[in-house]
Amino acid sequence: MPGALSLMPYLKGGRQMMRRVFIVMFLGLLIVGLVAPIVLADGEGPTIASNAQAIESKSIALDTVWVLIAAILVMFMQAGFALLEAGFTRSKNAVNILMKNLMDFSFGTITYYMVGFALMFGAGNFFFGSSGFFLHDSGNTFASLDWSTVPLELKFFFQLVFAATAATIVSGAMAERTRFVSYIFYSIVITAVIYPIVGHWIWGGGWLAELGMWDFAGSTVVHSTGGWLALTGAVMLGPRIGKYNGDSSANVIPGHSMPLAALGVFILWFGWFGFNPGSTMGAITDIAHIATTTNLAAAAGAIAAMLTAWWMFKKPDVSMALNGAIAGLVAITAPCAFVSTGSAIWIGLVGGVLVVLSVVFFDQVLKIDDPVGAISAHAVCGSWGTFAVGLFAQDVFAPGTTGNGLFFGGGWKLLGVQSLGIISVFGWCMVTGFALFYVIKHLLGLRVSREEELRGLDIDEHGMEAYAGFQVFTTQ
Repeated sequence: MPGALSLMPYLKGGRQMMRRVFIVMFLGLLIVGLVAPIVLADGEGPTIASNAQAIESKSIALDTVWVLIAAILVMFMQAGFALLEAGFTRSKNAVNILMKNLMDFSFGTITYYMVGFALMFGAGNFFFGSSGFFLHDSGNTFASLDWSTVPLELKFFFQLVFAATAATIVSGAMAERTRFVSYIFYSIVITAVIYPIVGHWIWGGGWLAELGMWDFAGSTVVHSTGGWLALTGAVMLGPRIGKYNGDSSANVIPGHSMPLAALGVFILWFGWFGFNPGSTMGAITDIAHIATTTNLAAAAGAIAAMLTAWWMFKKPDVSMALNGAIAGLVAITAPCAFVSTGSAIWIGLVGGVLVVLSVVFFDQVLKIDDPVGAISAHAVCGSWGTFAVGLFAQDVFAPGTTGNGLFFGGGWKLLGVQSLGIISVFGWCMVTGFALFYVIKHLLGLRVSREEELRGLDIDEHGMEAYAGFQVFTTQ
């Protein structure tokens, strides 16, 4: 077979090439086997312990990134509050609103760093922390936050943006007639003392936490605290000029920009996905459930408020619908991690109805002038959300924490503890709020003069206009 014989040299050459390849591979493996132990001798090779340490390190890094993003989202809510309050009030006071939102975060940052964080989370007693001022940690100072693995500085920053939220709630109810210097003073006291002590009771290992109260992201700690303090401030100030007639009937003083107010609400809704899911203070799978319950409650609140206002006023009022979204968000803040998606919708629906009825009650029955509905959206709906934990909580969503609420076979115990927390925080805020505003009223003066109020706070307090060349001055 001449053809086959002619291929033999090529076949032999191929076999020789294959042998060379195998020899090279063998020598390479031998070298790796001999050299690798020498290279690794200077350090430890991979072990179960070292692998676990590496995984833990990456987990901490992931938690840190998530909590930082969440904190930034909550900080962005300051812009939402500024736009909401500016839109719901008159154009002649817009600069004042913006200035107050800027300064409560600025002053709040310093005072919470110096005093507030220590009172809230520092080691102390059942009523307040007494160590950790200026963020000084002696080793076990902030043990109440040890459940989170993120660095202490990030724990501080995340809690700071919550403190600023509580302070800025007050400015909305006291808008259009409060002296700017007085606002700075009470904002400092709220972030330094009043708010942190409530936080210590519930989040810092205080007496309400020991009793078993649960407020996952702050329906009471943040929102009701800010709302009840707003109530005391509005009462001490009195209504705006032109709000009520001689027969006690109420006049509507419309805000100057519904587009600004709506943008503010959308920013707040967006920021709430840092507020609630971020309160895990770790990148865990629960954030998906929390984000879903948060969104469902907000949507249900907006729908319920719109329908309630439509039924009461014969028109679908946009300001009520916007506050309904806020009401749903505030209400779900305490139970967001403990309730089902279906329960979240019910909580939001009730919040949406409550905010409309509450606005009417404070405005027309109690004659308390709240330009933006802050008392109703934050104090009332915050209390409802905290109470709802005792009704709708289900152990399956957070095993070993709340237990089941009344509607899921848990009995009355949890509902009773939640109610005690609501009442206690209300009492604390009433006493400290009225005392604070009484002192301010007599030391600094709380309210601007009649002439300043009629001209607008932008001109007299800040020497400028929000809309230069377009400002319209009215007596209403």
